[in-house]
Amino acid sequence: QVQLVESGGGLVQAGGSLRLSCAASGSIFSIYTMGWYRQAPGKQRELVARITSGGGTIYADSVKGRFTISRDSAKNTMYLQMNSLKPEDTAVYYCNTISIRYAWGQGTQVTVSS
Repeated sequence: QVQLVESGGGLVQAGGSLRLSCAASGSIFSIYTMGWYRQAPGKQRELVARITSGGGTIYADSVKGRFTISRDSAKNTMYLQMNSLKPEDTAVYYCNTISIRYAWGQGTQVTVSS
């Protein structure tokens, strides 16, 4: 079973940047469409960005133009570069396939202060 480990979160002021990483224990990024998800307190988990096995990307309207998803298949790692962060981006961020093929990792907390 592939394990997913998210890292890179933290506390940042509005307008700041963070780079999240998702490390997988197997070579999955060149096979599956992968996504970054987030869950804010009291809200459902939502998909904010996805990257296909071919490298195509799609973003939620709420993050378009500010977030960039990428991957390094050789390192079994996926990234989410987050710029111009807003307080409403505060959430726990997770990675998984689009079909939620694997168990959720522990996530990484992103807190944006105003």
